[in-house]
Amino acid sequence: MSKSPPKLHNISELYDINEQISPLKALADRERASIYGLTGMVYTPHIDDYMQVSIKKAEILACLKKQGIMELTEVELISSALDFLYKRAKNNSVVEYEGNSYQRRFSPLKLSKSGKVVRTWARYWLLQMASGRIDPKWESQVREIWPTYFLIRAIDI
Repeated sequence: MSKSPPKLHNISELYDINEQISPLKALADRERASIYGLTGMVYTPHIDDYMQVSIKKAEILACLKKQGIMELTEVELISSALDFLYKRAKNNSVVEYEGNSYQRRFSPLKLSKSGKVVRTWARYWLLQMASGRIDPKWESQVREIWPTYFLIRAIDI
């Protein structure tokens, strides 16, 4: 039995998802601020809802870019070039590319069943400003394009 082709998205779906994400982001930010500093398992429904809608938005954006309806962003183009040029860059290493400094970052993406061992790491690049700090606009674009990089999941066995 053959697999059915994936559903293609359109621009109107992107507008709809943007309307859904705005109030969820505000709630998630408020919830994140209220639990700052707490440890352990915390029930975070607003952050969870926001992340699910963010992942859906990223899927729609990726589909639209694959169809050629939208162009790849500067973040995606530079990240793929840096990935090609610096395949073995370590965490927090800084490289120069076209006059700008970029910092390689790794985040835990998948954990073992016990949660003690990282099975898969997310790799991404962040633009460093002249002061040495990370450019917040660049980081927000990275989080919008690849929201799954900022979720830690346990491996299902």
